[in-house]
Amino acid sequence: MWEYEHSVWTAAAPGAVWRRWSDMATWPEWNDGVEAVSVDGPFAAGTRFTMTPPGDEPIGMRLTEVVPGEVFTDEMDGGDFVVTTVHRLVPSEGGTTIVYRTEITGNVPDGLGPAITADFPDVLAKLAAIA
Repeated sequence: MWEYEHSVWTAAAPGAVWRRWSDMATWPEWNDGVEAVSVDGPFAAGTRFTMTPPGDEPIGMRLTEVVPGEVFTDEMDGGDFVVTTVHRLVPSEGGTTIVYRTEITGNVPDGLGPAITADFPDVLAKLAAIA
């Protein structure tokens, strides 16, 4: 198993961050690693979506957990491996800590984890600023 976690604090309230997360069509506005998102349902557990990285092929994913205002988890099944990312909001005095945690289980290809998570610091900084 491979794992990585990154967090950032923002003065934004959890609800402001949640509005950005739950409006998946706007993800490309604050996540440079996402060129487009196509969603096949509501922002709820079980909904499938396709995320397209810039200049790359679309990636099929699924929301596996959604607790409004608190956490959502998405999963990408790569056949021999599964990438699970937990997106969590931790309210604190005067703001919110935004946490991304990725775990890759199974036959993890060399370099996959760092390739997926390398932009987390930039993504979270931009999300914190825009929220």
